[in-house]
Amino acid sequence: MWTISKDKSWLNLEKEFDWVKRMEEVPQDKIYHAEGNVAIHTQMVLAALENEPGFQKLGAQEKEILWASALLHDVEKYSTTVLEEDGSISSKGHAKKGAMKARQFLYRDLPAPFYIREQIVALVRHHGLPIWLFEKPDPLKALIMASMDLNTEWLALLARADMLGRICEDQEAMLYRIDCFEEFCREQGCWGQARSFVSEDARMYYLQKENAYVDYVPFDTPLMEMVLMSGLPGAGKDTFIKKNFPEMEVISLDDIRREWGIKPTDKSGNGRVIQEAKERARVLLRKKISFVWNATNTTSQMRMQLIELFSTYKAKVRVVYIESPYADLCRQNRGREAIVPDQVLEKLINKLEVPALWEGHTVSYFT
Repeated sequence: MWTISKDKSWLNLEKEFDWVKRMEEVPQDKIYHAEGNVAIHTQMVLAALENEPGFQKLGAQEKEILWASALLHDVEKYSTTVLEEDGSISSKGHAKKGAMKARQFLYRDLPAPFYIREQIVALVRHHGLPIWLFEKPDPLKALIMASMDLNTEWLALLARADMLGRICEDQEAMLYRIDCFEEFCREQGCWGQARSFVSEDARMYYLQKENAYVDYVPFDTPLMEMVLMSGLPGAGKDTFIKKNFPEMEVISLDDIRREWGIKPTDKSGNGRVIQEAKERARVLLRKKISFVWNATNTTSQMRMQLIELFSTYKAKVRVVYIESPYADLCRQNRGREAIVPDQVLEKLINKLEVPALWEGHTVSYFT
């Protein structure tokens, strides 16, 4: 069983992980956290989580996932906390940045199995959703997307522990919001599971269109398939393509760079490479020819720009994510023809966003 630490005493955690000690340095606004700094709050959250009946019913590995998520949920308040002009303290963006930190840590420093790591990452990313869901522009769509990322029962447990592990005047009102979140999950078929759709096309239509009816069934069907590869340099994308898509057309950014003599570190040159690749893609899309787009595509923004383009031409989007363990990745990168400098590879790891299940018609993980 994977565990973040066999000895979970706070003193041991401080000795084992430098970021745990740093929590003591992070102040919090007394209105919302009268208990004190982030370290005090995190210890209270862990204690509250262990007292939750729902947590106590979980299996050992599931408890470990939630415990690690609670430990990490405010890890990036260290870098995001600021003193505002009015004297208040805020930490905007700490959940998103904390999720990135959690992934880096659980990939590079304390390797966790892929599923366990990504559940922890998603719980850290969305730990405030049960409180703020109904303030989202589209609460139902936000819930459905989150339900595809994580177990919403676990999320509610984490959110409840997060609220119980603090001293604030609005605790009762916030706990009521979590109750409402749970009821909404049940109503929408998202409690402990992803919301189901009649087809991949129906799900993609709903997620891509504004104000779409959640149970609408589109009449149009995809005209061709587009495979979007995603993975760090050296993960094995080229080998995977040769083995699994030997007959398909391939648009490779690395191939275009080699054709034009452009280095991966050449930013202006890379812009021209991407535009050329998109134009080649448009040619195939107009002809309704299926193809593979082979590039790192390590951030959600990169992928969504491409998916929007391919969807315009009514292509079925299949996202394939390839991952190798950190040590293997570094070794494989050094063996590539186009070696990515170590510092560039580390930057890519730090910015890595694993494709979510809602990004394409199908999303597959090979780790």
